[in-house]
Amino acid sequence: MSVKIRLQRHGKKGKPFYWVVAADARSKRDGKYLEKIGTYNPNTNPATIDLDLDSAVRWLHNGAQPTDTAKAILSYKGALLKHHLDGGIRKGALTQEQADAKLATWLEAKSGKVDSKKEGLTKAQADVKAKAFKAEQAVNAKRLADAAKAEADAIAASAPAVEEEVEAVAEETPAAEENNEATEA
Repeated sequence: MSVKIRLQRHGKKGKPFYWVVAADARSKRDGKYLEKIGTYNPNTNPATIDLDLDSAVRWLHNGAQPTDTAKAILSYKGALLKHHLDGGIRKGALTQEQADAKLATWLEAKSGKVDSKKEGLTKAQADVKAKAFKAEQAVNAKRLADAAKAEADAIAASAPAVEEEVEAVAEETPAAEENNEATEA
């Protein structure tokens, strides 16, 4: 029986969530598996990967072959490096302490990269929010200025009309007085 380390799809349509499992190569994608090694959620940025490192390395020692995506996940979490270092220990090229030190430094560097990416994403998201807020403030200020201008124009437009009405009434008044004088005479 050949064993594969592969992904088993879960989740709903458009929102995949995967289990990383060791399964018989002949079983279905979402069928029976031998052991659940971890989970993989590609919906988050960066992707969330929870992996039992010792279990994955044990399956690799027993001859399990990872699929391409599973291999990338195992590499990302350091399982392939630990498997490689364990091979060096078996051959006598390294001691267990040296291998553990190398793995620890690699894991620390990797977590630093992941943390910096998360910080960069958070900062970028905050910058986008601040930019959108400034744009919204500019739009609101323009809207208020346009409303004030329209109100001033409406007042200015109504003021000459009132003056014209006053002038029209003033012009009619002398004409009416002349008509009254003419009727009296």
